[in-house]
Amino acid sequence: MPLAVVAIGGNSLVQSNQKGTIPEQFENAVTTCARLADLIDRGWDLVLTHGNGPQVGNVLTRVEMAAGSVYTLPLDICDADTEGGMGYMLQQVLGNELVRRRQSRTVATVVTQVLVDADDPAFAKPTKPVGPFLDEATAKRRAAEQGWNVVEDAGRGWRRVVPSPKPKQIIELEAIRILVKAGVIPIAVGGGGVPVCERNGALCGIEAVIDKDRASSLLATLLGADLLLISTGVPAVEIDYKKPSARTLRRATRDQLRGHLAAGQFPAGSMGPKIEAALEYVERGGARAIITAPELMVEAIAGEAGTEIV
Repeated sequence: MPLAVVAIGGNSLVQSNQKGTIPEQFENAVTTCARLADLIDRGWDLVLTHGNGPQVGNVLTRVEMAAGSVYTLPLDICDADTEGGMGYMLQQVLGNELVRRRQSRTVATVVTQVLVDADDPAFAKPTKPVGPFLDEATAKRRAAEQGWNVVEDAGRGWRRVVPSPKPKQIIELEAIRILVKAGVIPIAVGGGGVPVCERNGALCGIEAVIDKDRASSLLATLLGADLLLISTGVPAVEIDYKKPSARTLRRATRDQLRGHLAAGQFPAGSMGPKIEAALEYVERGGARAIITAPELMVEAIAGEAGTEIV
């Protein structure tokens, strides 16, 4: 059966008009998992990945609020916590949907370590905002006490920023590969995976956040997947997004997208990383890369929706 790596956006479980409670996240997962089950019904093997931006932000907020009462958590542990918690939600909801459809498939979460280079240039220039908004005095005090990098974020307050290095290796790759061969549906590299580096011959966690789409792209390459499908909050990629001149890209070549990237069409904080991840997968020999909304995954694979990179 063909294999697809499907990257689910963290925001697909937390809608913009919701508080993001656990019951809301479970309810939102139902729609996405129904579409994933449709793909399985159509003969696809799947490896699922997911973002964790809203969720890890909530974990860090709790860490901040409880700092005077209990021990704090480093960022790699927060990443691992959300990998486990979100994986549990997705594996339960998708598992229930498959049982309802009389599909005898097991879904399993793999808390995944992803190797990064400790000398990656990203560590010299942290850019990824994480955690709650703080007032300036609190942010600068935390920076002095805990060695944080902090920035003012668009007039909304001050936030901690951390490095976002490139993923180099999936540590649990062989375990994921074995699960796929056994017919299990793995959920892996959640939130981009837990960033680790190598020191004195051993792995250790490092304070960073890996882009989940780039980690998903690397995983798809290493597994030899037939498709990388990146789900996001829009039906397809657009040029001149939200402008009167906006137009949808249904199929785009690598050269076209590289040109649009260079022209600033895809901002780093939104569509840019998804385009780069899809391009990296295709340029490494991947067969198909598609970007679309979760509810349109089936139609996008059939060529009826979304944006395909060729």
